[in-house]
Amino acid sequence: MSIQVGLRGKAWFEALTGKNSPMAGDPDSVLTADVKIGEDTARFLCVVPNPQARFPCARRGEVGLEEAYTLAARVNEVIEQNTSADKQPISARPIIAIVDVKSQAYGRREETAAIFLACATAAEAYASARMKGHPVITLVVGQAISGGFLTHGYQANRILAFDDSDVVIHAMHKEAAARITLRTVAELDRLGHEIAPLSYDVRDYAKLGLLHKLLHVEDPDKPAQATVTQVQKELIDAVADARAGSTDLGNRLTSKAARETRKASVAARAHIEEQWMKA
Repeated sequence: MSIQVGLRGKAWFEALTGKNSPMAGDPDSVLTADVKIGEDTARFLCVVPNPQARFPCARRGEVGLEEAYTLAARVNEVIEQNTSADKQPISARPIIAIVDVKSQAYGRREETAAIFLACATAAEAYASARMKGHPVITLVVGQAISGGFLTHGYQANRILAFDDSDVVIHAMHKEAAARITLRTVAELDRLGHEIAPLSYDVRDYAKLGLLHKLLHVEDPDKPAQATVTQVQKELIDAVADARAGSTDLGNRLTSKAARETRKASVAARAHIEEQWMKA
């Protein structure tokens, strides 16, 4: 990596919001800001490294207990604010997750305190926001690995990612995947060129149909004003596209890339649905 995991996320959060500190009462590892984007005031969220975090396993950009529950609280806050004083629905605000997370926090403390529940709470908050009409947009600027991404970002209507070699979206880190599959890292790399889901190249990930768009940006480590303006426009367009589409995630199976690369998955799901309807 050309920059420590999490720091690219922090740089882009600051570039897009003009802020670099957490909201009152939040841990330093979760940045939240309400910022005008287009005609909307969007809520931006980002998990960043915090060397002084109370849980040691969540100090390098991992999503831990505090991070997950804080994300859930700040997303649910937006949902609750979506009703005016007279209880009439108002326009659902966009929620934008800036993602650069290396994983969920692995540790005995976290397991004892049910990190699975904390992560599920955050994922459920993002999903609820999406289903209630909030355009949830994810911008992957660095790593989006394992439970960290499932907790923060994966439930979005639309996922954008930088087309950059330092952007990785995957179920686990390459070294861990090599150990699990009893292969060397070199062997795993060779397989990645043949089997898209095994690849650590974000362009191969895009072939799975899960991304809304790959963004070509100049120097993603140092957001220049022209690049920030470009990304802002892409976020505005993604919000509009999300509002015009369904609140479910069906677009990930109906996209052109999914129809070409995931034919077996699409066919299997169709067959299961047919059996379900007959039951």
